[in-house]
Amino acid sequence: MTNEIDDLTINFEEEGVLVCKQLDKEILTRGAWTTIVYRYQNWEKAKQQYGPDRYSIRRYQKSQGKYMQRSKFNISSQDQAKKVIETLMKWIEEEA
Repeated sequence: MTNEIDDLTINFEEEGVLVCKQLDKEILTRGAWTTIVYRYQNWEKAKQQYGPDRYSIRRYQKSQGKYMQRSKFNISSQDQAKKVIETLMKWIEEEA
């Protein structure tokens, strides 16, 4: 882990292959508890290429000077992402 929010990443390598490739990230909240949404692709070994875009919302807690991941929610497709957005927008509009 890291002690700087901006250095947090979901890039992950196995045997020299970047199996989880971060494409983008947006820091939603900063502080002792940090929330970040990532856009990423997984390496598909059988196809020898990266798969479709996926999304992950992750929460980190700063403990002993380092950020440790405490929870995550992976959104596995654009369709699922759109449904989450539509639901949140509906709830927000109901509150207005």
